Amino acid sequence: MPKVVDPAERRREVVAAAWRVIREDGLDRASVRNVAREAGLSTGSLRHYFATQPELLAFTLRTIIERIEERIAAALPADGDPRERAARVLHELLPMDAERAAENQVWLAFTARALVSPELRALCEEAHEALRSGCRALVESLAPETDIERETDRLHALVDGLAVHAALHPRTTTPPRMRAAIAAHLDELHTTDDSAESGKKKPC
Repeated sequence: MPKVVDPAERRREVVAAAWRVIREDGLDRASVRNVAREAGLSTGSLRHYFATQPELLAFTLRTIIERIEERIAAALPADGDPRERAARVLHELLPMDAERAAENQVWLAFTARALVSPELRALCEEAHEALRSGCRALVESLAPETDIERETDRLHALVDGLAVHAALHPRTTTPPRMRAAIAAHLDELHTTDDSAESGKKKPC
């Protein structure tokens, strides 16, 4: 009897192969043919799941977004201290271990390609807006009395900056230093909110 192939499992295998090709050889080498070879498949077999390279790359990028969303959902308690919740969310967004470092490297490769690829640009824009909305929600929960837009910009820039530095300079931008930067920023955000609230005029 022919082997029954689980399409979802096969797509996960292909995505894992695409990651390896991208990390080792760059995004330009992640063709259907090269990814099929890395996955141990024929080109024809892979095209059964992804007809073109843009379709393969878009699915790979979408997989990264979904993995991050799933990890955040799993990491968050139903309730708890807002600052602790914020720290846990931000830690899930950053390359704190080998798995997330691989995601981060692949993600940055995609962002560069998105400048010239409409399909990837739309996905990257979606992810950008989702991250900004998430940062805004964290600011609103931690420091509702501050300038929300300004603090959203600052937190968003911090997360993006740490992710880029971790990919380019992993020996200096280490997980402990990223956690320390996040902790310092959240402490400052809390202090800023306290100052803003104390500066409000009290009713006569």
